[in-house]
Amino acid sequence: MGVFYETIPNSLIPWIKEQQMLWVGTAPLSGDGHINISPKGGQNFGVLNERTFWYMDLTGSGVETHAHLHEPGNGRICVMFMAFTGPPKIVRIWGEGRAIENGTPEYEAFIREHKVETIPGSRSIIMVDVHQCGTSCGFSVPYYDFVGHRDILNEHFRKKDAKYQAGDEKESMDHYWAWKSQLSIDGLPGMKRGYEFAQRNGVQPLKKMVGPYAPGDRGRRDGDGRVEVLWLFVVLLLGIVIGGAVSLSVVTPERVRALQENGRVF
Repeated sequence: MGVFYETIPNSLIPWIKEQQMLWVGTAPLSGDGHINISPKGGQNFGVLNERTFWYMDLTGSGVETHAHLHEPGNGRICVMFMAFTGPPKIVRIWGEGRAIENGTPEYEAFIREHKVETIPGSRSIIMVDVHQCGTSCGFSVPYYDFVGHRDILNEHFRKKDAKYQAGDEKESMDHYWAWKSQLSIDGLPGMKRGYEFAQRNGVQPLKKMVGPYAPGDRGRRDGDGRVEVLWLFVVLLLGIVIGGAVSLSVVTPERVRALQENGRVF
């Protein structure tokens, strides 16, 4: 049976810190925006206190979490852990998140104070101000044995950084963030540092969606324009109805009788 808390209980903190991965869920405010769920491997996370959770966001081709947390009036976030060995357990942490981006004074102060290890691909610290923590059974979660963490992502950005240090400007993390971390799949501004670099240097964002669900095609999701035709017909019909009502409202009874006498109104 699930149990809910207003904070992260001390009894759960050791178990949380032992986990090898977590999932993060966010969404834009728009009703037709896309929900995002991201898996995070490694133990680059922590619990500062019962109301504050954090994790290191590493660079990838997506930037949904940043875009949703940077969106004015948003900040909704859910972090989930699952037990793959031992007793079944699921833990969710809900709260208001914010992205502390690489290169800001707050980012530098955080990693220095908490001795957080970083790599060239370290993008942000995601802070979560917790307002709810809940457990659930996890009875249907399968057993899995942990083998090890992949080093592919870290090695990829180590190589990019080495090329940049050797003089290739296009291998810089700023250029990569401008290309892939500039906009979300819904066209929302993503990483601020990447967005600002893109605006200064004319870097076009990676196109992340295709077809009728891509940004700018929200009204053409049936693929052949029938949505626009339908709305045009509705607007035209409303115009005829409203115009007729207005015309009738300005015809006086005397005018109606005169028209009847002339045989023009039956």
